[in-house]
Amino acid sequence: MTGLIIILVIVVVLVLILISLYNRLVRLRNNRENAFADIDVQLRQRHDLIPQLVDAVKGYMKHERELLTEITNARAAAMKAGTINEKIGTEARLSRALGGLQVAVEAYPDLKASQNFMQLQEEISDVENKLAAVRRFFNAATKELNIAAQVFPSNIIAGMFGFHKEPMFDLGERREEMEEPPKVSFE
Repeated sequence: MTGLIIILVIVVVLVLILISLYNRLVRLRNNRENAFADIDVQLRQRHDLIPQLVDAVKGYMKHERELLTEITNARAAAMKAGTINEKIGTEARLSRALGGLQVAVEAYPDLKASQNFMQLQEEISDVENKLAAVRRFFNAATKELNIAAQVFPSNIIAGMFGFHKEPMFDLGERREEMEEPPKVSFE
């Protein structure tokens, strides 16, 4: 009889541990999804500002039509992306296109002096800074989920219930470019 009680207590403890591990994984997944919702808000603001920026630039940049088309197409793809992983890929494309715009703008001093353009640049810069902050939070939440899904014993529960390693929201091909120190010019 005492042996049966001991076995029953061990089984109950194991079940409680399994439930606790599963609930932790669910909380971590929800935390990651919530963090991406914060990114989504900033992405929406960026998407809303891009047409205004493109319109402000169009009059000055007759020769840069291809770049403006790429920005418009990248924005459209980013807005259509459904899953977190699709959004990560399309937003990397949009960030590359916007980076090309920054380089092209340097050739147009009149545009850089335009009050409307300057205000849009400041708004986009503000959104990009907020995006960087929420991206860090998202990546921290993703890292925490990935660790929990890969370490023992929670990896057993993760495998049974479909939790797996999730991708980070990184800069993709722009990483080397972003890690270079900024060039300061007083021309």
